[in-house]
Amino acid sequence: MGSDDTSAPGVATRADAGRESATRARTRRAILDAAVSVLSADHAASLGDVAEAAGVGRTTVHRYFPERSDLLAAIGADVRDRVAAATARARLEEGPAPEAMERLCLEFFELGDRLLLLYDVPQFITWSGIEQETPADAALLGLLRRGQKEGTLDAGADAEWLQDVMWSLLYAAWLQARDRATPKHTALSLCLRSLRKAVAP
Repeated sequence: MGSDDTSAPGVATRADAGRESATRARTRRAILDAAVSVLSADHAASLGDVAEAAGVGRTTVHRYFPERSDLLAAIGADVRDRVAAATARARLEEGPAPEAMERLCLEFFELGDRLLLLYDVPQFITWSGIEQETPADAALLGLLRRGQKEGTLDAGADAEWLQDVMWSLLYAAWLQARDRATPKHTALSLCLRSLRKAVAP
């Protein structure tokens, strides 16, 4: 007999484990995405509501997140990871500081539903770890200080103030799109226009 039998027990076990891992990752992602959607509309939504939106049984949700607090903590951690990834994609070290800042706003704007949950549900702030200075915060502050030093951003304001201004304008844009049915591209354009004026030297 040949020696390339891929149905050998060890090979099958590894393949099955890989498929199971991929399936679990997809299910976990579906639950997290559904939770963001459901909790954005109703902060008091139950795990049953999340299960229905995710298209899985409540017992499945409990297998991944035994308690509601486990689900909320996972959402918070996911937001933190997405903020870090968005910051990396914005390439803050490249080009003029105002342009890099706008790239970051474009990336963050797409995280609106998740970041609004952090603002609206205080528990998420604690569970995400974002109340502490994160590497993403440090990267943004470094960008702002670089722009101030180069003369492309307002040097008369603290970098922390400029950071808060950016987040406040993003928050206003998210609310504009969510609560007033303003098209997202319009809300984002208004945000960037106001930001340019607010941070200009």
